[in-house]
Amino acid sequence: MSSNTKSLKAQGNSLADVHEQIEILEHGYNGNEYRLVPFQQKLESIGLYPLLSTQLEIFQINVGKMCNQVCKHCHVDAGPDRKEIMTRETMQLCLDILAANPSFKTVDLTGGAPELNPDFRWFVEEIKKLGKHIIVRCNLTIILANKRFHDLPDFFKQHQIEVASSLPSYSKDRTDRQRGDGVFEDSVKALQMLNAVGYGVEGTGLILNLVYNPAGAFLPAPQNALEKEYKAALKKDFNIVFNSLFTITNMPISRYLDYLLQTENYEKYMEKLIAAFNPAAASNVMCRTTLSIGWDGYIYDCDFNQMLEMKVSCKGSQHLSTFNAAALTNREIIINQHCYGCTAGMGSSCGGAVA
Repeated sequence: MSSNTKSLKAQGNSLADVHEQIEILEHGYNGNEYRLVPFQQKLESIGLYPLLSTQLEIFQINVGKMCNQVCKHCHVDAGPDRKEIMTRETMQLCLDILAANPSFKTVDLTGGAPELNPDFRWFVEEIKKLGKHIIVRCNLTIILANKRFHDLPDFFKQHQIEVASSLPSYSKDRTDRQRGDGVFEDSVKALQMLNAVGYGVEGTGLILNLVYNPAGAFLPAPQNALEKEYKAALKKDFNIVFNSLFTITNMPISRYLDYLLQTENYEKYMEKLIAAFNPAAASNVMCRTTLSIGWDGYIYDCDFNQMLEMKVSCKGSQHLSTFNAAALTNREIIINQHCYGCTAGMGSSCGGAVA
């Protein structure tokens, strides 16, 4: 994958425009004749269209697009040059909704690097008062990025937060190629700091999960086999332990779409996703139990739809300020060709395989 230290937005790349991305997803690239099977037809063939929400269980919040890394596969197009940050006022709207809707058991905090939001720790403490389980998607290197973040492992432990961290390989070369020079070394140090306070250690109850996504235009290997490889290699080389490995399929949007187009792999990759369509995975996609909240308070079916600015179908409840639990519980989920990424093979979600 090519190397760049700026987001697509800062580069002025045409893919920073979501309409350009959607046009490619729906009609192909460079005027190519559209010949990929629409995702809707696949759902219709298994009696799953329209795809409906089943319950409101996970409240996933993107607290901002600022990040200390510029990963080549990032679907958020996050980076140091992104300034979109959730305000405390919007966080308070989240808290009010969480307090009023006990069906939400889990709050999943993501970004960017969520810890870079100046109100991150206040927000965590307020969510915890509501008795919700919290997941933080920590990129690991943020813990080493500045001394003010060095105590994050203790902060996570204090609030019994589940930590989910991307580590695309247990080797330095593959990790740094995808996430930037020096990322693997800092990630190892951060994992050792998390282990030192009990994360991933049997009997502590402190959950540390790792996330794998492929470095090229291919699908993830079977999750269980890959987890065994990771556990053996990280234990042997660095004495690192963790709980589970989640495999995630790269979505053909944003920077990963840019990579696919630059390497002329876009159509081949889409054909792989379509050929690997799995009805069992389609039935269990995470959008059926999740709401995704943008930094500005708008509501989406998932983080990928959020990055394509495809708001939920409920016209009267597309923002936290007009939240309608009944309408959102029974909503029809917005789909497009990128949804093949969640239904290929054993499926893909923020919690790994789903089939």
